[in-house]
Amino acid sequence: MRTLNLTLKVWRQSGPNDPGRFEVYEARDINEDSSFLEMLDVVNERLIAENKEPIAFDHDCREGICGSCGMVINGVPHGPKKLTTTCQLHMRNFKDGDTIVVEPFRATAFPVIKDLVVDRSAFDKIIQAGGYITAPTGAARDANSILIPKPVADRAFDAAACIGCGACVAACPNGAAQLFTAAKLAHLNLLPQGQPERWSRTVAMVDTMEEYFGSCTNYAECEAVCPKGISIEFIAKMNRDYLKAKFKDRREVVKVDMTEAAG
Repeated sequence: MRTLNLTLKVWRQSGPNDPGRFEVYEARDINEDSSFLEMLDVVNERLIAENKEPIAFDHDCREGICGSCGMVINGVPHGPKKLTTTCQLHMRNFKDGDTIVVEPFRATAFPVIKDLVVDRSAFDKIIQAGGYITAPTGAARDANSILIPKPVADRAFDAAACIGCGACVAACPNGAAQLFTAAKLAHLNLLPQGQPERWSRTVAMVDTMEEYFGSCTNYAECEAVCPKGISIEFIAKMNRDYLKAKFKDRREVVKVDMTEAAG
């Protein structure tokens, strides 16, 4: 079993309104097969033993599913390994003697709560704006009773893989959330059950997104750091649906105006 001795430069911040600073910690005898979060657990256990404040960080499932483990490692959200969440990043991806810089996600829409923990509730507001599906689904149905072309089902599944971690926002120079919003829209808008509210959902979620996040200018950094490999092609689809939805709205307004004028 190979062990590593590492130097950590970790961002420490007591609260949202407190000044932050980097502090240096030694991570000694770290098992190369441990995850990044397990390494932080070891460091925290030693800090607690020394009666010092442990490093605060988000985590939950530790299986790459929940999206909680957001942090920037050596300047990259989730660290150097592609298609990998922080909790699934293993220490064998680093070398003995490395210095690792660990920071919270940096985005105006994600204010720091404490240390490496940020407030990602702006994502929740986008989801809430989308409402719910009114198509009655009833009990579980046979898988083949709703005919959906396999390419469409596969595409919807690709979008549904988004875990809402926020790495896309943290990597974007504009702090944009188009990839997250586009993925959440696409996995509903592509399927029959998502059609009744497709246009109103798109407008509501995009308009809410623009209240909190910056604009997309196609840097594609979001795609590069997404742990689920979600393509920026979904952003193009979202933009098309948004334009179509606004056009439909304009036609409805014209129709109402013409009806009132005739009456």
